[in-house]
Amino acid sequence: MRAMSIRLKTKFRKKGPKTIEDRASVVASNIWRIAQESARHMEKEGYALGGDRQVAAVITEFIAFLIQIADRIVYGQLSEEERVRFVNALGKHTARITSTNLAEFVGEGRYARDFVDTVNARLADYSELEFNGRDPSYSVLRYLGEKVSDAMQATDSKWVLEQVVDIEAPEAVKLIKKAVGEILGVKIA
Repeated sequence: MRAMSIRLKTKFRKKGPKTIEDRASVVASNIWRIAQESARHMEKEGYALGGDRQVAAVITEFIAFLIQIADRIVYGQLSEEERVRFVNALGKHTARITSTNLAEFVGEGRYARDFVDTVNARLADYSELEFNGRDPSYSVLRYLGEKVSDAMQATDSKWVLEQVVDIEAPEAVKLIKKAVGEILGVKIA
């Protein structure tokens, strides 16, 4: 398995106390970068992504997955009130980042609503699946793989599910654990 060539940003430039929303903003930018790198790596491995909208759909699936993992990491380590603030801010920041990037890559449009609807639907689905503590179970990884495969349906890419389950998702989980652990100062084990 290869390590993603991505440098996480976990340090703040400005000194002083940081709110949970400030920290969520930095986690959100890392989530975007991890999701984008996962899509890029899949292309490098020969999985054809058919156009900007398909790339956006794949990135959205990874973002929803990574938000769920971030929530699992902080569960029980932040107060319930802080956790709710963190996850809500994470959703808002990822929606803003995604909307801005899609406008740049795909063209002007209203992307935030569709993005938020997709993420909310996925988070509801993920909440029904089993996790192994803070780690995703095979059923969670498979669900992500199925959703990415569905997003790539038009390209006739075989083995997408296996690529996501065996390579992309485990690497993305490692990276988001590192980012959340360093940015929020929580245990990741």
